[in-house]
Amino acid sequence: MADQTQPWAERTVEVPPQAGVGVPPQRDGFRRGVAPVGQPRSPRTEPFPVVEQEPTGTGWPGEPAPRRSLSSRMSQLRRGGEWSAAAGLFAFVCWGIWALSGQGDLSGPLLVLVLSLLVAVGLFALFRLVGRVVLERQLGRVRRGARGAHLATAVFLVGLGVAWLQQTEWVVSAWNWISSN
Repeated sequence: MADQTQPWAERTVEVPPQAGVGVPPQRDGFRRGVAPVGQPRSPRTEPFPVVEQEPTGTGWPGEPAPRRSLSSRMSQLRRGGEWSAAAGLFAFVCWGIWALSGQGDLSGPLLVLVLSLLVAVGLFALFRLVGRVVLERQLGRVRRGARGAHLATAVFLVGLGVAWLQQTEWVVSAWNWISSN
């Protein structure tokens, strides 16, 4: 009988293998469940079939390419946006210094700021249009972002901020004093 300290021993049954029943015929050196490591593999008797590929294109001839979603377009426009954001912040600070040093009504300088930002947005749109015509249509390249348009807009905004600082008397006198020493 089974040992009482091992309750699993009563349920364990070993069945000896029977020759010829349910066992596939053995090949030379083949053992079931053991991978042939270090032994050369036999070459395939049949080569893989070669299938010719037919060019399918993108759809029906003359059909326009599928339109991208709005979220993918917006994510493409955001790439490079840190350039425009940093330059916009710089231009806003410079405008603030210029507007507050005028010591007058802020409605005129506020109009100047709004018009300047509208010009920056227009330049961004113009650079995107030029990039589409030149890069995509003429050169056949794919644009993955808007870094170039953002960088060009950033150059405009930094130049605008510097121009506002050049119109501020105390900033110009401080710059002259620093550069003369």
